[in-house]
Amino acid sequence: MNEQKMLYARTDYKLDEREVTEEEAMASMTYLQQLANERYLLAGVFGNMETEEVDGAMILFEAEDLAEAQRISDEDPIIKGGFYRYELKCWNLMVFPTNDKQ
Repeated sequence: MNEQKMLYARTDYKLDEREVTEEEAMASMTYLQQLANERYLLAGVFGNMETEEVDGAMILFEAEDLAEAQRISDEDPIIKGGFYRYELKCWNLMVFPTNDKQ
């Protein structure tokens, strides 16, 4: 993680009952994977993957500031396609692993 950048938590909420196609889901996954290759990013969905009943997602990622975090979020194909809305918050780490093992 880059100490110069802030961490942001993006929570996605499904807008309606429209189903996301496999192509749209893969476009979002490709976009997020490209970002993960450039910066700290973790992403996952809420729901049951066995039944493919997904009702939201959370993405934790680095950005310079809130404006960049919003641009990154707005460019995600799943957001641009109008399938999900998102809530974005700065995430301040308070507890994290240390190298001390007792």
